[in-house]
Amino acid sequence: MSKTSMLKWLQEGNITIPGVLLTHYKEMNLNEQELVLLLHVISFIEKGNSFPTPVEISSGMTISVSECTAILRKLIQKGLIEIKETYSTEGIRHELYNMDPLWEKLIELFLMKEKYEASMVTQQTETDLYTCFEQEFGRPLSPFECETLALWMDDDHHDPHIIKAALRESVMSGKLNFRYIDRILFEWKKNGIKTIEQAKSYGKKFRQNQQPQRAAINDRNEQKGKSIPFYNWLEQ
Repeated sequence: MSKTSMLKWLQEGNITIPGVLLTHYKEMNLNEQELVLLLHVISFIEKGNSFPTPVEISSGMTISVSECTAILRKLIQKGLIEIKETYSTEGIRHELYNMDPLWEKLIELFLMKEKYEASMVTQQTETDLYTCFEQEFGRPLSPFECETLALWMDDDHHDPHIIKAALRESVMSGKLNFRYIDRILFEWKKNGIKTIEQAKSYGKKFRQNQQPQRAAINDRNEQKGKSIPFYNWLEQ
């Protein structure tokens, strides 16, 4: 390839296309002809021609001028592009293709997809939480217990992972009931516990502080022939 040919190739420039347009054009109700036509319009705009004619656009495609005109009209009806009027400093009226509607719809689609994926993750997490509780309790949860779980998440804004941690704490303490778990969650929230790491650290620190008191209580209980008590969140 000669230097002149290389120069021509470089002068053609590049076109910037959001990857999400290529991966989601079908969801925007676009077919391949409409997509390619849009890419041609974008290319013309980036090269300084903001209002290419159907003749100019179709010259780089395998469609006729009339087909190009029909597709342009269809894209305008779909609200993906629009024709705007502008005026120069001399007062001369110009028309141009405005691609903002395309980008706005693309952003909306992307955000909706992200929101849907996030909701699916949340739904799966909540399902896993209910399953975890039923496994620990060894039975299906009652309507009241299901409502309590929902309140912890929706009203008290406890993260499902924190609720699972409170469930494990109740199992370790031998106090497997919703009232006990609710008290754990209350104590954690009051002390600013929001992550599993913080919950573990808080529990470890609490037990370390309780060891001297437990030792004294255990000694007295052993002398009296009583059983050794376990730390109870409900007494806090």
